[in-house]
Amino acid sequence: MSTVIEVSEVTLRRGRTFLLDHLSWKVDQADRWVIIGPNGAGKTTLLQLVSANMFPTTGEVRLLGNKLGDMDVFELRPLIGIASAGLEAQIPLDELVLDVVMSSAYAVFGRWREEYTAVDEIQAEKLMTKLRVNSLAGRRFGTLSEGERQRVHIARALMSDPEILLLDEPTAGLDLAGREYLLSTLAEFSEDPMAPTLAMVTHHVEEIPHGITHALFMKQGRSIAMGPIHEVMTSEVLSRTFDMPLKVMEIRGRWYAQAA
Repeated sequence: MSTVIEVSEVTLRRGRTFLLDHLSWKVDQADRWVIIGPNGAGKTTLLQLVSANMFPTTGEVRLLGNKLGDMDVFELRPLIGIASAGLEAQIPLDELVLDVVMSSAYAVFGRWREEYTAVDEIQAEKLMTKLRVNSLAGRRFGTLSEGERQRVHIARALMSDPEILLLDEPTAGLDLAGREYLLSTLAEFSEDPMAPTLAMVTHHVEEIPHGITHALFMKQGRSIAMGPIHEVMTSEVLSRTFDMPLKVMEIRGRWYAQAA
């Protein structure tokens, strides 16, 4: 099985602040990872690093067999789809949903003078159908609910047919129904062997969909534990990660946690 992400003893500093501190992490092609930790743990920084949008201060990052820094990132980035709240501000609110998704093929926000083909439109419609937002194609992005926007973000991230998909808190801001609807969509995606390698960030174990195979627990830029999720998702690991006594349990394939 090929390795698609390899982070080796990486440190990332901003001034005297360590955003990542001697972190190592390896992801194989068929893996489905969740990254869990409190605010400031370095989760989003790690996603920015492995999406080729940041570079380490020390250590080495290899993405799809290429060492970060040795390859043109503009060739590498289309192979890595990313959906995060930080990208939403760049999408014009009056943009049609179809164009929001389709414009990702040119790595732009907002349709301008790009010339799209019938193949581009078919691919966008196929992804919107898969993410259950095809009925929204003619709507303006600014009129969508938070849940609808999140699914559009994921469809957009998949538009370039990436080999890696990174999701930064995909259920943040959703109500209960919106969260469960999106998690069911992510579960279908996670269990699809033809889908790209997945890594998603969350603060909450309740937001882990079915199909996730591995977990990385982070605190203060470091790894607390990592490995197959049924081995590392324990009350002891979760308690160390969040600095309080917690009890974790699994019910019908979903994870739940509460104060011990």
